[in-house]
Amino acid sequence: MAVEVVYRSSRDLERLFMDKAEADRHDKMLELAELLAEVLQKAVPSLTEQQVEEAGIYMAKNRDVFAKAFKSQPDALSELLNVPAETVEPVEPVEPTESAEPAKPAKSAKPAK
Repeated sequence: MAVEVVYRSSRDLERLFMDKAEADRHDKMLELAELLAEVLQKAVPSLTEQQVEEAGIYMAKNRDVFAKAFKSQPDALSELLNVPAETVEPVEPVEPTESAEPAKPAKSAKPAK
């Protein structure tokens, strides 16, 4: 019987990752997306919650391109204009728990003897 270690994102409990670093990157991206959504909602109150969430996730996923653009390289955004629009899957925001325990890898069930 093989045992597989998987990691779960603390902000997106539905997703499982085979690599801890990948799960951490996903969590950081979602954290940035959440903060971006808050800023966008404050800046443009007429946007719906879904619109600011989708925009926040899009910007967080493309943070490197936006960072270049904000550092006096606005042409970097043309990278995003030449790529077909990606549909963003809605992600339910998850409030961080009070516990400071890291997410534990899922364990497979033991077969009955």
